[in-house]
Amino acid sequence: MTEPISRVPTGLDATPPRRWPVTGHPNALKLTTAWHAAALAGCAIAPSTWPWWLAGTAVNHAAVTLAGLWPRSTVLGPNWTRLPDVAGNANFIALTIDDGPDPVVTPQVLDLLDRHGVRATFFCIGERARRYPSLVREIVARGHAVENHSQRHRHTFSVKTSRALAREVEAGQHTLTELTGERPAFFRAPAGFRNVLLEPVLQAQDLRLVAWTRRGFDTRETDPEKVRQRLLRDLAARDILLVHDGNAAITANGEPVLLSVLPSVFEIAKQQGLRFVTLRQAFVGE
Repeated sequence: MTEPISRVPTGLDATPPRRWPVTGHPNALKLTTAWHAAALAGCAIAPSTWPWWLAGTAVNHAAVTLAGLWPRSTVLGPNWTRLPDVAGNANFIALTIDDGPDPVVTPQVLDLLDRHGVRATFFCIGERARRYPSLVREIVARGHAVENHSQRHRHTFSVKTSRALAREVEAGQHTLTELTGERPAFFRAPAGFRNVLLEPVLQAQDLRLVAWTRRGFDTRETDPEKVRQRLLRDLAARDILLVHDGNAAITANGEPVLLSVLPSVFEIAKQQGLRFVTLRQAFVGE
C-alpha cells in the first residue's frame, strides 16, 4: 500500500546555489547540431547532393547512439566512472545501490551496512520512492545518500526527446527532494543508457552523471561467486561499485544476491585498506 507523503519545509522551494559548474553543451551535441545545419544548407544549395548528406547524417546518428549505449562513455558529456583523483580519495571507494527502494531487500541492506560500518549511495527510482517514502527517509537517517535514478526507470529513456528527458529527470529530482529534504547531486541513467540530449538537462538541474567502475550484474546473475568476482577483480582506490536492491536476483537459497556478496566485498576492501564513502563525501574536495 502506498504510504502518505508529508510536505518538506518550504525552504526547499527557494532556488539554492549551484554545486557544479556549467560546462556548456558537450562537443558531440555541438557537432551533431552543426552537421544537421550544414546538411540542410548543403541540400538547399545543391539538391543533388542529398544522398551524401543523408549518409553522413546516418553515420552521425549511429555514432552518438552507440556512444549512448556504452554506459561508461564520456563521448556525450562528462560521466564519472571513478571517484575524483584527489588526495582525499586515495584510499576511498564508493558503493552505489540502484533501483530501489525495495520493501523487502532495502531494510536488510541497511542493517548489513550498519553492521559493517559502511556508508553507501542509493540511486532511487522516483516512483518507488513515492511508494515507500518512509524507507527513503530511513536511508538518509542511517547516514547514506539518496540520488536520482529517474522518476520511472523506463528502458526507452535513451531515445527520449530533450523535453521528455527533462520531465523524467525533473520529476525524479522533485520527488527525492520532497522526501529527503535535500536535492540529489548525482544522476544515473536507467541501465546507464542515454542520448546526446541528456547533458544539458542535467546541467539545468545541477546534476552530475555517474556510471561505475565495475558492476556485478546482480539483477540477473544468481551465482553469488560470479557477482563477487566481478566486483572484486582488480579492486582499487577510487572505484565505484554497482549493485541493486531493486530487482535483485535471488540465489538458490532464496536470498537476494547482494546480501550474499556484500559481506565478502566489505572484508576484502578492509584487507586492502580501502574505506567506503558516499559520492557526496568523495566529491567534497574535488
